[in-house]
Amino acid sequence: MSSFFIKKRVLSAAVNKGDLKRKSNADDGKGRSKKFSKRADEEISSDSENERTEPSRKQQDNEDDEIEETPQEKKLRLAKLYLDQLRDEEDKKAEEESFEADLIAGRLQDDLLEQKGKLQRMIAKDLIAPDPEEVRLLRGHKLSVTCLVITPDEKYIFSASKDCSIIKWEAESGKKVHKIAGGRKGTEQRHVGHTAHVLCMAISSDGKYLASGDMNKLVMIWDPVTCKHLYKFVGHRGAVSGLAFRRGTHTLYSASHDRSIKVWSVDENAYVETLFGHQDMITGLDCLSRERCVTAGGRDRTVRVWKIAEESQLVFHGHEGSIDCVQLINEEHMVTGGDDGSISIWTVNKKKPVSTVKKAHGSHGNTGLEQPYWVSSVAALHNSDTVASGASGSHNSSLQLWKCGQGFRGLEPLFSIPVTGFVNSLKFSNSGKFLVAGVGQEHRLGRWWRIKEAKNGLYIIPLKRQAKEQEVVQ
Repeated sequence: MSSFFIKKRVLSAAVNKGDLKRKSNADDGKGRSKKFSKRADEEISSDSENERTEPSRKQQDNEDDEIEETPQEKKLRLAKLYLDQLRDEEDKKAEEESFEADLIAGRLQDDLLEQKGKLQRMIAKDLIAPDPEEVRLLRGHKLSVTCLVITPDEKYIFSASKDCSIIKWEAESGKKVHKIAGGRKGTEQRHVGHTAHVLCMAISSDGKYLASGDMNKLVMIWDPVTCKHLYKFVGHRGAVSGLAFRRGTHTLYSASHDRSIKVWSVDENAYVETLFGHQDMITGLDCLSRERCVTAGGRDRTVRVWKIAEESQLVFHGHEGSIDCVQLINEEHMVTGGDDGSISIWTVNKKKPVSTVKKAHGSHGNTGLEQPYWVSSVAALHNSDTVASGASGSHNSSLQLWKCGQGFRGLEPLFSIPVTGFVNSLKFSNSGKFLVAGVGQEHRLGRWWRIKEAKNGLYIIPLKRQAKEQEVVQ
């Protein structure tokens, strides 16, 4: 900057000295003119330097303005910033604590309602029937599929069959992950696995144990991850027809055609006790988190709730024929199906069904001699208003989804999915995103008749929804 003003003064002084100086410049000739042109060039270059330095000068001015803040003002400004920051942090913390408290309170309330059997998620009205091409069929069993379970994380499905095998499937892709092959009759001593029809399966709520029961009176325990055999429980005197783990524990309940229920501790690989009461072979069993289980008594036409701790039982009557399947909706309500073609909803507070649908899947036969299609399987989406039922074999049988009324009074049909064959097992995923049906050419408990057109396998049915579900407390 200083060089610019000095050069400018030198040039103006040279101009003011008069003609004598100019003449001497002229007399000097080319050399002088070159020097003058160099000076002019220098002046131009210094102008450009000035332009470059202008922004830095402004920046320096701004810095000077900032520096003008006194120490007291700076302390005050920093103190205000710190207080604002503390206030924001406290507000955020209070908001998070409030949100967390609301979440905990809501969870505790839901758990309490669930224990009381009064939690009912109203989702049935939002369900939409899937397109036929969206329903997938997984094939791998040679004979009829008799039972299935879905892992708690919903990644895998286990299915069992009359061919004595158990297959582990990947739910999303439908790929076969592992197969526990069945053995022939007479190879029990050397074969690791079942050598008779597998009738039932159950998986613990933490996914640590898988249990399976067969016609050879055996209960086998497996590792669901590796599919390795862990234990074998013996003691039943008839075919094992029902299995269920108590939720949150490794206590296993087993039901049998010998009319008894046995309690096992899988962690300790030990037998606990036996319960008696049914007058005919038990056809189904289910359990949730309470220390109790529910059973269907076949042709004794009773449903029984077993209170393990109190060593007592509640007996319910209502079906006109054999009760072939039972499933708990929540701790207080259950759904059953029988060979009289009816579906019933029960509450533990009443000895009779609170609602019944007769001929739920229609009837067949000549006029005046119609017979209802047997209800061979039922399923319930826990703590909701949605149940499903499957009929015994016919060429035009179907899966039917139902909506329970408020307080579980009344059943309304939602939609049906056509399936050919016997629907021997039904299970909802925990989230309610899909329903799986185990289908075969024969009934799981016998060979009364056979449908050759049916395909032995698993049908995976997606459950689409229109809107968000709402939780309604009765």
